[in-house]
Amino acid sequence: MDLQGIGKVPELKRRLLVTFVLLAVYRVGVHVPVPGIDASALAEFFNRGQGNILGMIDMFSGGALSRMSVFALGIMPYISASIILQLLTVVSPTLEKLSKEGEQGRKKITQYTRYGTVGLSIIQGFGIAYGLENMAGPGGAGVVLWPGWGFRVLTVITLTAGTAFIMWLGEQITERGIGNGISLIIFAGIVAGMPGAVVNTFKLMSAGQLNLFIVILLAVVMIGIVFFIVWVERAQRRIPIQYAKRVVGRRVYGGQSSHLPLKVNTAGVIPPIFASSLLMFPTTIGQFIDHPLVQSVTQMLSPGNWLHDLLYVILIFFFAYFYTAVTFNPVDVADNLKKNGGYIPGIRPGQRTAEYIDKVLSRLTFWGGLYVAFICVLPTMLINRFGVPFYFGGTGLLIVVGVALDTVSQIETHLIARHYEGLMGARRVRGRR
Repeated sequence: MDLQGIGKVPELKRRLLVTFVLLAVYRVGVHVPVPGIDASALAEFFNRGQGNILGMIDMFSGGALSRMSVFALGIMPYISASIILQLLTVVSPTLEKLSKEGEQGRKKITQYTRYGTVGLSIIQGFGIAYGLENMAGPGGAGVVLWPGWGFRVLTVITLTAGTAFIMWLGEQITERGIGNGISLIIFAGIVAGMPGAVVNTFKLMSAGQLNLFIVILLAVVMIGIVFFIVWVERAQRRIPIQYAKRVVGRRVYGGQSSHLPLKVNTAGVIPPIFASSLLMFPTTIGQFIDHPLVQSVTQMLSPGNWLHDLLYVILIFFFAYFYTAVTFNPVDVADNLKKNGGYIPGIRPGQRTAEYIDKVLSRLTFWGGLYVAFICVLPTMLINRFGVPFYFGGTGLLIVVGVALDTVSQIETHLIARHYEGLMGARRVRGRR
């Protein structure tokens, strides 16, 4: 990508500036605490919880949960609401009809998603507020300075408003900035915590708690995984397309060869984000409820536990197929090819073409799901085995690299579109002469 070309496109510069400013606002909000919390007692509690589900939740919230800031719930309630709405769209005729009504239908579903986000935020916010009142820091001091219904109501309102604001930031980034706003917010949260995780790793090495050889070995493995992610994310299965010749007046159109590119990982980073969100929803509340049964279930769903990893892999495969089916319709692709005189050599146009594309896409989705599950689970298992901080898990790497590639791709699209418009403008000027 020609980075120098970015400065020559005013629209692209404006979008990048908007994106950076809104992400900066998000990072500032992460440091604004909820009223009535003993910060030192809370920090001690989270230090004891590193390496379990708290570490993963805190990673996705960009450190907001460990600080109990106004953004402590992060964007996960919005993602959970989106999952619920997309699943209901498949089984509800009313929502399915709305999804097919174009822009107005999508706006209505987005509105329902916002309502669902507020509802889930209230539930999670109350669970966290109630759990904080039962928590004690070092020396038996309570984490909450003034427990009671006043604290609970204030915490629920604060956390719900924080999630609603993050949701608005994400929508503004998507509309006015570059890239997917929700993914970029998660990306910013993960990247912001990486320097601290690196410093913490060196401290553990200095204290003799980590072996230098193990750290170097894992660093090499992580670099190799990054290259592997880039290679797979760029990989495509190209289905050959042939266009029939058409004679319109004295001109002959078609007769060209092209291809239909199908990505190996069509769903991108959505499966691990959705899967993590579903696993985090019950454990976010369960982590703060001091009950033996609840704590047992929460522990079983913590990263590194076999049940967590099994459910994580199953959910990744489910959302890989589900999101691919939602975003890519083989029937529509086959119909468009048929209307434009295109066909796959050896395959009859129409229904047969749709079935063939669906068959190829299903096989690619299986390998894409396997690749995502491998990246998300195996490095985390190795990390837990050698005792390296949880922050360098495969899920975080996949999200960071995947979102970065998607954002760079959108920047390239803007540059190409600008270059194309410039060429067309030059041709029009010459034509007037």
